[in-house]
Amino acid sequence: MNLIDQEGLDFYREIREKSGQPIELCYQCRKCAAGCIANEHADFYPNEIIRLVQLGQKEKVLNCKSIWICSSCETCGARCPNGINTRAIIDALKEKAIAEKLVKGNKVYLFHTQFLNSVLTNGRVHEPMMMAFYKLKSKDLWSDLDFGFNMFRKGKMPLLPSRVKDRRAIKQIFKQSQN
Repeated sequence: MNLIDQEGLDFYREIREKSGQPIELCYQCRKCAAGCIANEHADFYPNEIIRLVQLGQKEKVLNCKSIWICSSCETCGARCPNGINTRAIIDALKEKAIAEKLVKGNKVYLFHTQFLNSVLTNGRVHEPMMMAFYKLKSKDLWSDLDFGFNMFRKGKMPLLPSRVKDRRAIKQIFKQSQN
């Protein structure tokens, strides 16, 4: 009995090739998951994401929120006894999800996009503007307004953005990452 169909096998091979990672070497030791800072908010741990790819579970892994909350800290890759860079796999999964237009209505992806747009514009994140755009686009205007106001009142969210001096360098980094 085959556990993976041809479509699942093609998906596995595509992610393996795009990421450049030896996905088949993962034997689920969970060392990557033990150090993941996003586990508290994840629907799948890093090792589970790899297992879903190994099993060709394309829909399940491309629709999970875990790939969008990964902070790319690379702790998972540093802990892997087989040298698998899980971040590279997650990046390949993000690209695939975007290419297949599976991100529409995904609030985690929307937040991710607004975060990157803020960095592209200012060279760093300007939380009030980023959150304003996120709230407008997600149509979730009021859910945590009190929290944001308290942060602003305590001086934790500056009204005006501070910008890096060489924003062209930041834009160049973004341009290079598109290639």
